[in-house]
Amino acid sequence: MDGRDGMRAADSDRQAIAERLRVALDEGRLDLHEYDERLQRAYAARTYADLDDLVRDLPAAGAVVSRPGAVPAQREGGGPAAALPGASGRAVTVRWLVEVWEPWLTAVGIVVAIWAVTSLAAGDLRYFWPGWVAGPWGAVVLVQTFTGLATGEPQRWAADRERRRQRRAEKKAAKRARRALGHQPPDHQAIDGGTGGRGGERGVDHHAGEFGSAQRRPFPERDA
Repeated sequence: MDGRDGMRAADSDRQAIAERLRVALDEGRLDLHEYDERLQRAYAARTYADLDDLVRDLPAAGAVVSRPGAVPAQREGGGPAAALPGASGRAVTVRWLVEVWEPWLTAVGIVVAIWAVTSLAAGDLRYFWPGWVAGPWGAVVLVQTFTGLATGEPQRWAADRERRRQRRAEKKAAKRARRALGHQPPDHQAIDGGTGGRGGERGVDHHAGEFGSAQRRPFPERDA
């Protein structure tokens, strides 16, 4: 057993383990449930042994475990891109396209509906003014779409969303850990006020005894 295991861990040690867990989630070594559970335990850990147990089955920080025939993805700058758990390239692209086009589709749908209602109320097809909203804005979104697909924007968008989600998960886990530590039961002696339960009972019995003796004492006789 390492003599370091029984030593108290610092906040920086807990943060380092949380970062290793985040990397393991990015690489697909942990699923979301395991990541959330281990993250809570990391922020509640007291010793180095508690922290080491959380990453015992994970590769060391910075280690690269390659498989035969596996080619790591590349990102800008030449470094490996973070893996997106459960997300294929096509699924990421579809979600990004929905994100890009959804505001345009919503706005065009609203203005076309207004144009249709006013045309029906007038009994005649009016000038199709929604084209001034759909046309220029649609051209801008179309250019944004082609540019984004050419430069790998869907992958960057998905990675940014995943980082934000992980930060929210870390904050929630840290908050739950602090809440759990704050609800620990107080010391028994602190509840008794340091006097002890039996002492209080003796005090009650003592007063009860005096009261009982006062009841048994005969009344003084009146002077004749």
